[in-house]
Amino acid sequence: MTKVPALDFTDTIALVTGASRGIGEAVARAMAALGAEVILVARKLESLESVAESIASEGGRAVPMACHTGHPGEIAALFERIAAERGRLDVLVNNAATNPYYGPTVDAPEWAFDKTFEVNVKGYFLMCQHAARLMMEAGAGTMVNVASVAGLSPVPQQVVYGMSKAAIIAMTKGLAKELGPHGIRVNAVAPGVVETRFAEALTSSEQIQRLVRELTPLRRWAQPGEIVGSVLYLASDLSTYTTGAVLVCDGGMTA
Repeated sequence: MTKVPALDFTDTIALVTGASRGIGEAVARAMAALGAEVILVARKLESLESVAESIASEGGRAVPMACHTGHPGEIAALFERIAAERGRLDVLVNNAATNPYYGPTVDAPEWAFDKTFEVNVKGYFLMCQHAARLMMEAGAGTMVNVASVAGLSPVPQQVVYGMSKAAIIAMTKGLAKELGPHGIRVNAVAPGVVETRFAEALTSSEQIQRLVRELTPLRRWAQPGEIVGSVLYLASDLSTYTTGAVLVCDGGMTA
């Protein structure tokens, strides 16, 4: 009988961005519970420290490292620290994102476009680039990029955000082809609407609530914990022959 690998991150060093709340925090907590040493990354050290302390109180290991993923210099400094203190990185979960503008695309200000692509695209790209260099030295590693169904089917009022997430999906597929020969897998998760502070502009709208119920077979949006399993699967040995994939978690919205 074929032995199925266990969902286990023992002796794994994992980096999760946007780890102070929402999907990132939920993923970090789950990985720590499964044995990983998790590097928690977000802009504010204070919010990361509270998550790290909570994880430690439950027997897990987490190290808070502040970094604005929209600032290339901070990303470079982050990976210099990881290389010096850890010497390797096994898993990267790119999750930190922004969506500063919600409204008609023809009225979208240029600053909002720049900010969205600075964090959602350039930030993800640079994180992958730095992580790949460490992983190539080890000849192994996994990356999971949190995209969105908006990158597969952009919705009105969020076209710029959808463009950025489509770019992440293209980057994921391209990197999977380039990095596969080095033993590195690169995949993406594409959630639908998830009830987080990030999505508050959507989840607080009665109109959006009705629309989600109408368009989603499960008749609701997701909670952050419901995206965790997909990220863990792609980051773990359960998916050793999966790369360049986009795992959709949208309650059936795009079925």
